[in-house]
Amino acid sequence: MLRRYVYLLRSSSVRIVELIYWPFLQMLTWGFLQKFLASTNNPYAQGAGVLIGAVLLWDILFRSNLGFFTTFIEEMWSRNLGNLLISPLRPHELVMALCLWSVLRLSIGMLPVAGAAFFLFGFNLLDLGLWLAVFFAMLVVTSWSLGLIAAGVMLRYGLGAEELAWSLAFLLLPLTCVYYPLSALPAWLQPVALALPPTHVFEGMRSILLQHHFDASDLWWALGLNGVYLAIGYGVFSWLLSRARDNGSLLQLGE
Repeated sequence: MLRRYVYLLRSSSVRIVELIYWPFLQMLTWGFLQKFLASTNNPYAQGAGVLIGAVLLWDILFRSNLGFFTTFIEEMWSRNLGNLLISPLRPHELVMALCLWSVLRLSIGMLPVAGAAFFLFGFNLLDLGLWLAVFFAMLVVTSWSLGLIAAGVMLRYGLGAEELAWSLAFLLLPLTCVYYPLSALPAWLQPVALALPPTHVFEGMRSILLQHHFDASDLWWALGLNGVYLAIGYGVFSWLLSRARDNGSLLQLGE
């Protein structure tokens, strides 16, 4: 299954350009904003590429989720999903292929963009040290949870729910403190933000870049939350897939 997706990518150079295009433009926009703010007297804005780091880490979550969900929905657009799921391919094998493919797509798109951030703005994502690998894993697992829920929604409601499924990742954007610290949220909303694993990642990124210190105990919460959400995501996907099989709607999904 994974090999099939690799062949599809190799056969279209446009797909490869697309993986880099939007992350690169977003990095440029926020990079120039960071450069402007660094010339002001705002000590937070003068931090070592905090905005660029936030953009790159957010793109890890968003692009991984996009890689998972886009690949799944392309099978629906082509009316191939039913064929896949009546083949010997098991649902968990399909999910594993989508997860691995999302990481591969993410790597192809983000490595050039991270390199461009270093050469254009002097921001080195590797300054996060070994925490970068931990943050990467945390964000990718969160993206898989979102992708599974979005895929389940599509199985249940068909392409009519496409816009809702696309927007799931953006629902996290104001709550996970991507561009601002947790203290910027109202007190009643902070517990909600702390219940989301990416919040701990972005708070950790700012702590490392601004204070050169990070309390690793926060990541244990993020790790546990990610495990819970991934289990919920897979459970929702499996349940809705089973319902789609029972009511015979798999072969009717498509444009």
